[in-house]
Amino acid sequence: MDWLTGLVTDNKIPVGATAKAVFDWLNANAAWLFNALSAAMDWLIGRILAGLEFPSPFAFIAIAVALTFALQRNWKTCLLVALGLLFILNQGYWNEMQQSLTLVLAACIVCMAIGVPIGIAAAHRPRLYSWMRPVLDLMQTLPTFVYLIPAIVFFGIGMVPGLLATVIFVLPAPIRLTQLGISSTPDSLIEAARAFGATNRQLLWKVELPSALPQIMAGLNQTIMLSLSMVVIAALVGASGLGVPVVRALNSVNTSLGFESGFVIVVVAILLDRMLRMEGRK
Repeated sequence: MDWLTGLVTDNKIPVGATAKAVFDWLNANAAWLFNALSAAMDWLIGRILAGLEFPSPFAFIAIAVALTFALQRNWKTCLLVALGLLFILNQGYWNEMQQSLTLVLAACIVCMAIGVPIGIAAAHRPRLYSWMRPVLDLMQTLPTFVYLIPAIVFFGIGMVPGLLATVIFVLPAPIRLTQLGISSTPDSLIEAARAFGATNRQLLWKVELPSALPQIMAGLNQTIMLSLSMVVIAALVGASGLGVPVVRALNSVNTSLGFESGFVIVVVAILLDRMLRMEGRK
């Protein structure tokens, strides 16, 4: 059976070589596109970071508490947000927290702007979704470190490749949950809207989207959590934020630094989750 094993191994399918050829061709012929994307993402990151850094820390905390109350109407959640942000300020990770929030918010804007329309289209076209499903599975199961390679090739190092890798990894979540929400709209609501003469546009905006709002918000929540999970990986390509001290602690085997920065990431994740949780709203 050795000859059969040799036959299989000696005729290797050129997966890696094909991927390299595609990346080389794109890098040589689509540089204008990547430069435009880099400029747009860099502008978005800069505007978000400037907005987060504009208020003082205590003003930022007050705004976050007010936003939490407007969303949740729960003083306990507001107290949790205030204490969590004060803890981050006390630990000295305020600037890093704002930089990570910038990456998360930018990823949310891009993912929701792309994912929700694609999810709506997939819900209305089941055959399209059946073709998309293997691609979405691949995007979620491929090791996240692999995304850093083309990101560096096309965009260099910094926040932009970190944002690109985050978007590729996170994008399936809003697509899947939006598709689930739209396709789960009760038939009785659709039939009633059709009976009253609703057009396709009216059906989408007045029936399907309101019915799918919990799933869409769940997609937003998942987008935030998955984006936050990428801050450490994004730090490997030069992205600023809470991932930088984690990587530094790993390189220097610094237990205290690693635990501090890791715990701060957990606190930020908890705060964002409580602020945007749908079932907490009255």
